[in-house]
Amino acid sequence: MQLEESQRLLLDESQVTPDGQRVDTMTINMGPQHPSTHGVLRLILTLDGETVVKAVPDIGFLHTGIEKTAENKTYFQALVVTDRMDYLAPLSNNLGYSLAVEQLLGVEIPPKAQIARVALAELQRLASHLVWLGTHALDLGAQSMFLYAFREREMLLDIFELCSGVRLMTSYIMPGGLQADLPPGFDAKVREFLAIFPDRLREYHDLLTYNQLFIDRTKNVAPLNAADCIALGASGPVLRASGVAWDTRKAFPYSSYEKFDFAIPVGTNGDVYDRYLVRMLEMEQSANIVRQALDSMPEGRWNVADPKIIPPPKWAVATNMEALIHHFKLYTEGYRPPRGEVYQRIESPKGEIGFYVVSDGSSRPYRMHVRAPSFGNLQALPKMIEGQLLSDVVAAIGSIDIVLGEVDR
Repeated sequence: MQLEESQRLLLDESQVTPDGQRVDTMTINMGPQHPSTHGVLRLILTLDGETVVKAVPDIGFLHTGIEKTAENKTYFQALVVTDRMDYLAPLSNNLGYSLAVEQLLGVEIPPKAQIARVALAELQRLASHLVWLGTHALDLGAQSMFLYAFREREMLLDIFELCSGVRLMTSYIMPGGLQADLPPGFDAKVREFLAIFPDRLREYHDLLTYNQLFIDRTKNVAPLNAADCIALGASGPVLRASGVAWDTRKAFPYSSYEKFDFAIPVGTNGDVYDRYLVRMLEMEQSANIVRQALDSMPEGRWNVADPKIIPPPKWAVATNMEALIHHFKLYTEGYRPPRGEVYQRIESPKGEIGFYVVSDGSSRPYRMHVRAPSFGNLQALPKMIEGQLLSDVVAAIGSIDIVLGEVDR
């Protein structure tokens, strides 16, 4: 026994370098093409057996240069690149950018456009959360959940297509209002979705919330406390799951959110299960907000009346010389906000997204920078998984709901 003990002590000493680092660990790559990293993400994981000792996210594989691209386009043209950041929530990106440009321009959006934007942003939140729900469950082995979640998402994409003509990169919310008025069938189609969604949401709960296998894979896994969330810049459901009732829609209301009645779901443990529950409850609140928006939708204009900001209607371009000139100058030169800078934050499905836009008086942004929630939430991932099992890394990644197009913009 004494010999075995001395051998163990000698072995332990040989496994520690002079600076105190262990050498009996193993470093592996997870990604950048791993199917469960929710994008082109590489994780450099140092393992002690099956326990993660250190995790380093390596980003940049999807770098698009969206911010720099926006600086080389007119304000009107730059709208389309915002769709490509969080490509699961393009309407939210459109809204944040449009509000920032509208601050620079000093224009006031008509009430109908404001209420319509709220309805569209919450429908987009539902669509984004449904993608997260289906893929997160799929990562953990619940394959049928993916089909159920995408069944309802298809209905939402049909609504977006009805409004804009496309299903994903809509660019429908624009500086000055909306690209076009809400289509005649919008109200009926949205109410059709709202009528079935509560039952479908209960179905999701029956499949996962009380499923012991799902609970075992998520409960007390990858916890993150409130102090670490705040220190690391996490926001959205990740922050609220740790017990912090922070929601930009309440803290800094925009686009008439102050007129809507909704709750902020929060968790207690800050683990994977709480992040799941917070998003499930958020979907219930979003459906309620959309219902309120439809019930209070006013009549009137869906955009500002300034033809130098909003393109004239196509029929006018064909019959009116002044409209033709405004159309030509808007699409070739754009408008010129006065010199200044703004920072506009909104609550996207992933968390707090902020647009910092600087105007030098020209028709192009001098600087555009985006405070992306996926970037902050990804920064918190090592804190979540260090000390956890390798098998729980996939659950943790899914629980923060990152989109690498937003991280690598």
